[in-house]
Amino acid sequence: MSTDKFQIIKRPLVTEKAIQSAEESNIYIFRVDPSANKVQIKKAVEEIYDVKVLAVKTASFKGKPKTYRRYYHSRGPDWKKAYVTLSKSDYINLI
Repeated sequence: MSTDKFQIIKRPLVTEKAIQSAEESNIYIFRVDPSANKVQIKKAVEEIYDVKVLAVKTASFKGKPKTYRRYYHSRGPDWKKAYVTLSKSDYINLI
């Protein structure tokens, strides 16, 4: 896997739950490359957003099943979510 920080961090997840966790607990949620590990995610977030990361938790998800023309079945791509905890003094402006 390439170590490009923009290939590791795909995009921030901006949902009601993600915004609430950012405001209350200073935890930001990102969609990341499924092959990225916690150390790579931490380094990429610190470089992109210029913040201090305290902890990273990850969760992997299977792709949803898809049906095409009633007979053809496939599956969406597998993906990974990262919960990144920042220090109290740092924040990321997502909007």
